[in-house]
Amino acid sequence: MSTAPSPALRTTAPRVLSAPWSRCLETGNAALDAAPDKEDMSSPNEQEGADEKPAESTPADHSSVQESETGLPKESPAGGEQEEDVEQVETDTESIADDLEEQDNTQVSLKEGKSPEKEEKKISETFFYSYEDIYSRPFVTEDSGIPINLLTLKYSFGYDCIRSVNLMVMDSQSLLYVAGNQVVILDLKTKSQSYLRSSSGGGIGFIVAHPTRQYFAVGEKGEEPNLIIYDYPSLKPYRILQGGTKKGYVFGDFNHTGTLLASIGSSPDYMLTIWDWKQEKIVLRSKAFSQDVYRVTFSPDNEEQLTTAGVGHIRFWKMAHTFTGLKLQGALGRFGKTAVTDIIGYVELPDGKVISGAEWGNLLLWEGGLIKVELCRAGHKPCHNGPVSHIVLDEGELVTVGKDGFIRVWNFEAIDTADSVDETGLLEMEPMNELRVGRNVSLSFMSKIHDCGQPFWYAQDANGRIWKLDLTFSNVTHDPECLCTFHSGRIEAMSVSPMTYLMATTALDRSVRIYDFISNSQQSEIKFKQGGTALAWAPHVVNPNGSVIAVGFEDGVVRIIEVYDPKELPTFAGRANIRNAEINLKQAFKPHTTAVTALAYERNGDVLATGSKDKTVFFFAVEDEYKPIGFIHVPGPVQALQWSPPSHVASMLLILCENGYVLQVPAPLPEKQDTASTYHIKNLPTEYFHFYSIKSRIKLEEEIALRERKKQEKEKAKLEWIKQLQEMGKEVEEEEPEEEEEEPLPSIYIPEEPSPILCGFYSAPGKFWLSLGGYDSGFLYHCAFSSNEHQEDPENRQDEPFEVIPIEGTDDNPIHQISFCNSRLLMFCGMQNGALRVYPLQDKDLSVNTLKAYWSLSVHDNDYGQIRGICCSYDDRFLITCGGDGNIFTFNILSPEDVHEELKAKIPPPRRGLEKEKAAEDIEDPNACNIEEVKQKREYERIMKEAEDKKSKKREELIALRQQFLFLLQKNQELPKHMRLQREQYEMDRRVFEELNMQTAQRIQLVEKELAWEHEKHLIGLQKLQNWFRDSLEFDTVVVHAIQSNHQISTYRLVAISEKYYQDKERPSWKKTVLKRAWKKKEKRESIRDRKPRVVKREADKLKTKVRKPTTCFIERKREQIRRLVEKSDKEKAKIMKRKEEWEKLYKSKPSDDYEDPRDVQAIKEVQENMGCYKLKTATDYRVPQEKYMNTEKKTMQLASLEVLIYKKKVNMNKQIMSLRDFKVSIIEEIRCLLQELKSVQAALDISERLPLPLIPQLHPDEVPEKRFEYDRDILLKFKEEQAAKAKLQEQLEESPSSGAFRYSLKSSDKETGSLQQTASSDRMKRSSSVVIEQQKIFVIEKAEPTEMELEILKREKIKNLYLQETLINKINELVTNFDAELRFLRHKKLQLDVQMKYADLNYITWFEELLILKNAEKNENLLQGHVNTLQSEQEAMQSKLNSYLARMEDKKSEIVKLQECEKALYASFQASLGENNEFAHFLTKVLKKKFNCVKKKVERETDEKDESEEESDEESSSESDEEDSGSEDEIFDISVCPENCDKALFQNTIQLREKLLDIKDALIREKKVAAKLRKEYNVLFEKAKSIEASLNTAEKELDIFQWKKQQKLNDLYVVVPLKLHQVEYFFNGEIPRDFSQALVFTNQSLEYLQKRIVDLHHEKIMQREIYKKAQKQYKQLVRDKKEMEITIQRLEEKCSQLMMLKFGRVVDFEAVQARSVNIRLEELELQIMEKEYEHSQEMKECAKRILDLEQKLMMLTKENTRKARQLNQFCLEKQQLETKLDSLKDDWGVEFQGPRTADMKEKARMESQLKRLAHDEAILREEINFLSRKDGHLFEQLSLLTRNNQFLQPSSPQDLEAPDQIFPVLKP
Repeated sequence: MSTAPSPALRTTAPRVLSAPWSRCLETGNAALDAAPDKEDMSSPNEQEGADEKPAESTPADHSSVQESETGLPKESPAGGEQEEDVEQVETDTESIADDLEEQDNTQVSLKEGKSPEKEEKKISETFFYSYEDIYSRPFVTEDSGIPINLLTLKYSFGYDCIRSVNLMVMDSQSLLYVAGNQVVILDLKTKSQSYLRSSSGGGIGFIVAHPTRQYFAVGEKGEEPNLIIYDYPSLKPYRILQGGTKKGYVFGDFNHTGTLLASIGSSPDYMLTIWDWKQEKIVLRSKAFSQDVYRVTFSPDNEEQLTTAGVGHIRFWKMAHTFTGLKLQGALGRFGKTAVTDIIGYVELPDGKVISGAEWGNLLLWEGGLIKVELCRAGHKPCHNGPVSHIVLDEGELVTVGKDGFIRVWNFEAIDTADSVDETGLLEMEPMNELRVGRNVSLSFMSKIHDCGQPFWYAQDANGRIWKLDLTFSNVTHDPECLCTFHSGRIEAMSVSPMTYLMATTALDRSVRIYDFISNSQQSEIKFKQGGTALAWAPHVVNPNGSVIAVGFEDGVVRIIEVYDPKELPTFAGRANIRNAEINLKQAFKPHTTAVTALAYERNGDVLATGSKDKTVFFFAVEDEYKPIGFIHVPGPVQALQWSPPSHVASMLLILCENGYVLQVPAPLPEKQDTASTYHIKNLPTEYFHFYSIKSRIKLEEEIALRERKKQEKEKAKLEWIKQLQEMGKEVEEEEPEEEEEEPLPSIYIPEEPSPILCGFYSAPGKFWLSLGGYDSGFLYHCAFSSNEHQEDPENRQDEPFEVIPIEGTDDNPIHQISFCNSRLLMFCGMQNGALRVYPLQDKDLSVNTLKAYWSLSVHDNDYGQIRGICCSYDDRFLITCGGDGNIFTFNILSPEDVHEELKAKIPPPRRGLEKEKAAEDIEDPNACNIEEVKQKREYERIMKEAEDKKSKKREELIALRQQFLFLLQKNQELPKHMRLQREQYEMDRRVFEELNMQTAQRIQLVEKELAWEHEKHLIGLQKLQNWFRDSLEFDTVVVHAIQSNHQISTYRLVAISEKYYQDKERPSWKKTVLKRAWKKKEKRESIRDRKPRVVKREADKLKTKVRKPTTCFIERKREQIRRLVEKSDKEKAKIMKRKEEWEKLYKSKPSDDYEDPRDVQAIKEVQENMGCYKLKTATDYRVPQEKYMNTEKKTMQLASLEVLIYKKKVNMNKQIMSLRDFKVSIIEEIRCLLQELKSVQAALDISERLPLPLIPQLHPDEVPEKRFEYDRDILLKFKEEQAAKAKLQEQLEESPSSGAFRYSLKSSDKETGSLQQTASSDRMKRSSSVVIEQQKIFVIEKAEPTEMELEILKREKIKNLYLQETLINKINELVTNFDAELRFLRHKKLQLDVQMKYADLNYITWFEELLILKNAEKNENLLQGHVNTLQSEQEAMQSKLNSYLARMEDKKSEIVKLQECEKALYASFQASLGENNEFAHFLTKVLKKKFNCVKKKVERETDEKDESEEESDEESSSESDEEDSGSEDEIFDISVCPENCDKALFQNTIQLREKLLDIKDALIREKKVAAKLRKEYNVLFEKAKSIEASLNTAEKELDIFQWKKQQKLNDLYVVVPLKLHQVEYFFNGEIPRDFSQALVFTNQSLEYLQKRIVDLHHEKIMQREIYKKAQKQYKQLVRDKKEMEITIQRLEEKCSQLMMLKFGRVVDFEAVQARSVNIRLEELELQIMEKEYEHSQEMKECAKRILDLEQKLMMLTKENTRKARQLNQFCLEKQQLETKLDSLKDDWGVEFQGPRTADMKEKARMESQLKRLAHDEAILREEINFLSRKDGHLFEQLSLLTRNNQFLQPSSPQDLEAPDQIFPVLKP
């Protein structure tokens, strides 16, 4: 966290600076001493009343003035008044309300039980706190050696003008405003500033002045913030108020007298608190609203009234005295017809009304919580063009302040008495005076002060200015004066001069400002058309004077400006008001289309790089005039640019993108770039890094390490505990550790949207550090570019950092800016919450240890003041920060003031000839083209110009050739005819024409391609029209005409019915067939899919049978035997079970005594429902039966079923009509065939004998409507011609309308009959031509004279042809007649169906009207039904509870009966033990009834059963009193002593029985109490059940009434019943009455049926009586038979029992005997034993084989070892001989070899160690032999040890000899 801890808990800073900090001082200044130790000063109440007990108070009650939660010590009273007595006063009744709902009107007192007479201590008027003890200091890591005064605030250049109220005037020369975590006191004369820091470091919410201007309040932000009252002008903390809100204060206001202070809290509590601020007490508090509250004010005329306003509300509060104390009541203002608006400015009027502003600029007059009138100007113009931000009532005038920059004065009396004059609620009114402060002014707040007796107003401008205004509106009124000017809104970019103490800033307010941070003044300002977004001061290598600045703007423009001192320019006449500095626009260019986000100069100053949100980086060559080199595309919006430092070999640019991409590119060389056609650099070497989130993995590893650490600690604790137990001599049982269920580890999480990169910087060539926001905040990531030359697609990359450093407190507060001092000994970090951190870098490299210690201070606003820029001055003396809150702060680094020299900022001198240069051309249009677009546009224009030039040249050549050709043609014509050349001879090459034709075809294809989109568009449009208008039709209207008559029949035009109607219903046949096919295909696929696994399963089973182990024949036979036994037993059991089931079925089929035939029950039910006196639905006492309830769902289903039925009927009829049309088509085809045959017949007849041919019937156009949509090219061309003819005709009509009309009528009539006449004429022409041809043929034949035979043949042929002619004509007529008859029959059926459809439509309309009524009533019905269902469920639950209580009560009753029986049995046993005539019977009886421990048990019962009823306690006391009375005589004798002559055993038995009796009585009393308690609870539940039942009955009645009302509404609907006159039999006086309201529609058939039914029922009644008599006789006979059968069954059972007793001696269950003939489980276990024995024998054989092999190996090893032992023995003997020879040599030999030689000693040691090793090996071998000689179970384990690489035979090193136990950990001797 960046917030400093409490000063009382912080350690003091060290006095001596550490080495790194001494290096930071380039000027060599000595280290400053730390602040002196603070004296812990107690409060006055603690000094004077320490021995008194503090008064009881709430957490917010500071009447005792104890030290605050943050440990704030207080200053002693001034002037030696420490011992002034604190007065004892009677405090008013305090009332602190809890957080209430938004509409609550009353507040609950927190201290209802506090007496008004209680005395409290009062804070002295002269008491002050110490500012040094309360202000927040920087946070410094403990033991870090960082000085507390590392940075000290020097000056504040910014102003948070976005705050609604951020201006306070204390006197004519001092202004106060909030700047981040400081309150700035600005002296208007000297422009000097003093500061008050917040106490918590969490920010400041508001400042407000006391009415006397003697005090002002500062409301802070943060956790449990303080509200501090400062004295003015001493600026001493006077009072500290705590507990008013949770997160921060928004606004505050003193009442008119200044005794109370009201404050408003921010989210989440929005708490309104009324303070007795001098005593630091809360008087009242309440939740103001559930959304943001902007202001709170006291009424100046009534201090018991307050007003709060904010988002969409205004609320009026009253402090009312009630019998419970002081209350705070709030009433929300209701807007009524007026639109809801946010209210910023308002004022209370003397009579209680309130005037507020609206967002649209009008004024609202509130009275009684309602809007009385809305005020506007004439013509319904708003009072202000924008929100009204502030309203003031000053000296009887109403002054309004608007965001439009106007201040208007209104007639207060006219407004106070205003009232609406029409329904609009608007009242027009004009202001008396108005003042326009200036252009581009947005006023937020005004404050009044008197200066030299004249009133002035200081106004806050949201556009970054503070104005001094004169609102006297007289002849001597001063013009508005701008006192200060600042940036408006957040600071976007900042940079400092590399040469002097100047800094430049820019923001979205379209300005660039130059500041001198030595003299603390603004030097110059320049305005542009767009807001600035990036800024970079050119380094000295670019401009040695340090005057050039590059500024990027939000429209993509980059402007190069230069700062110069205008005083050094040549002076000329008329020039005045020369500033300290001027800004000149040097150059403007637009490389980007969107906002410029980053600017960076290359380290050599040759290249300027610009980055933008348009995902491009542009490079410029830095010269006198910046020239573009080119640009590159990057994967995301550019966040920052940084060139590699001079320490790197190559000059590389680091590009940081917002979306997680990082790129590295070298500086492009201008001479190598080809910019002829584009500035895009395509081959620039680029390295990519795409950040891949690893935070979740880091968290996972931390979690795993934490769990492992906990596990190790747990195991360590367990081992220590075991060790302690062992030391104590206790045995520890090894328990299996229980596996604890661990929580699952968190999964790896990768955010869907990549975390944004906030900042970064180079660490080494190719390596860089990154700070990210979002999910990946909290760390600094060290990354590196991949070394792969061929890098993959950047979008698919997932690069991870190779080093991560966690940064304390940055999970939710990421680092936004990182900067270094020039010496790189300090790293400055700007946080999101506006805090500034400083990290000391000892070795100039970042590491975990380096970033542990830091210095932190909250500087900017903690909510919206994230640091946007951090810069150090060129000499590292100063640090400047700018933030999103609009503030700019300068700090001294390690030195509050420079004592060695006076520093001064030097303004760069102007360039030579600057005054003669023309002004640079600026880019003012935000939509202007950028550099690349201009280049592309010029290139396009150049190419087009070249193409046009080529075209013009070609055209000229073609014209010349054409003229030459025409000349040759003319010459050719002048020649004689025989000498002329033909046209074909001009074609010199045919291929030219082929080429032209091919080009023409290609052009046609090109045109088709060009029109393809349009063609496709129109096709899709046509398809959509067809889908909308045709595809939705199931059937179109088809009219089938009769052939010989005018009868016709048409289909129903049907729209396809919705699929929802076919749910749970049969689908149409065509859909059904499609679904059936699909289902069959699917079933086939599934069967194939199922077949495959079955085959695989069979093969697997076969393999299993092959692999299965063979077993012995004996085991198989045994298994088969067991299986047979099991089958036999199962069969017996099945027989028994089957017999039982038959008996059970038989018994179940036995009817009960009260059995009734279901058919009879159903018949009775039907009779009860359908017989009797039934009321009409219109009757007042009619109740709708529950089964006949109708709701929306049922009615909708009725409508759906009716619609489906209508649809099916119409579809059926349409199908019949369509089949009739098809029949007509077939008839026409048949008639055509018959006519062809008739023509051939008539060809052989004479013309006079020929009958007229019947006409072929034609299909009408409405019979085939689908052909209207069939077309081809000819039809389209014809349509085109018709459209052209229509257009031409229209023109003619316009010229001569009369003649045109006539022609149009003729044409239209021709068109109507054209088609039919055309076909008829064509037929006639064909017929006539054929007749002529036939006549000619006949004429040719007749020329020859026939013979008699030929004449006879011709005669016969003629008769035959005449017959055929008649037959064919009759057949044609018959076909036509039959078709017409079919059509008339079907037409008749359709007419009947039309009648039915009309009835159905009428019914549908009625049902639909009912549905509308049901829908309107559905909501209430659902509520009532839901209430009934809820009550029914509650009743069921209550009934179950009652049943459970009844069961428990029955159990308790049975337990009580058991205890009573035990008591009786105990008394009986006591009497039996006494015997007869026992002389001590009376004494022993008293002993038995004596209750000496009754007191103890009574206390236990009382403690256990405190909640029992009074009746039960009375019963208990009465029972106890009886016992005590019975034992009152015990004082005469002692029951603990057995009297003389009394049997001691009997006496002891009596004592024991007494104890048992007391226990039984005690248990009996408890059980009775529990039973009584259960009875009581049961009664309570029973009463609840009764109330629920009553509620249920009421709800059901309400539902019945609602159903009746709904039925009445349904009855009111009119139902249409079509009747014919002959059906009406309702007459009155022989006439049909006009009113049919009393008539009943009833058919004669139904009436006759009812009359007949009366007679049938009479006969049925007689018949039923006879049947009943017969059944009664039969019943008596069956009862007698039943008794006889029971006697017979009982006799047979007795006989069976006797026979079993005779045979078996007892009654035997034969079913159990049959089922348990064989113990199957025993047989199975024996079989398993046999199998296990067989398996074990096989294993033993294998083990025996392995033992033999191992014995052989052991023998070989033993022999080898024996051989080596003998060899060792031989070596030892040889060694002994050699030593003997050496000893025998003379001493004088080998003097040079005297003394021990190291080589001999080493060799001797080696030989000795080898000897020991061999001896050890021999011992081990012997031990192994002993082990192997044993025939125990460890043989295999020991042999396995011997075969481990022969380690025991060949030790590899001396270490093996020294630690033989390590080699053989098991075989220790």
